[in-house]
Amino acid sequence: MHRNATFETFGGSRTLICDYTHWSVQVRPKQVTLGALIILSHSEATAFSALPTEAFAELATVVKDVEAMCADTFGNTKINYLMLMMVDPHVHFHVLPRYAGPVMFEGTAYTDPGWPGQPVLSVSEGLPDAERVANQLRAVWPNPRA
Repeated sequence: MHRNATFETFGGSRTLICDYTHWSVQVRPKQVTLGALIILSHSEATAFSALPTEAFAELATVVKDVEAMCADTFGNTKINYLMLMMVDPHVHFHVLPRYAGPVMFEGTAYTDPGWPGQPVLSVSEGLPDAERVANQLRAVWPNPRA
């Protein structure tokens, strides 16, 4: 499977949750809210409009899986999607589960310091390691090829 350089920027196979035909879902190495993810196109495209039509169609499935798995695993209140692509040029979304109150993960309570406003992207201290979050999500993620 082809993966662009941005895949490694976000932790490569260490943070990979699931590969789809056109997309990968990875845990964001710097968690800014519990369960922060990356939805990354496998394409070399650096513009959203340059993706093939099939990638747009598959994105619906990816988003449904992301929202279901985050809700089931972390009980988030909302999800914010950010498409920035300034430093990492390939098409990708930052997926930030948002929490109205503290949420438990592995016996520790985590809060969303920006709630109910914009996410605080500069805060990642004190949140769990991305690999621990990845392991939790891999265990429950649906197989898109099943």
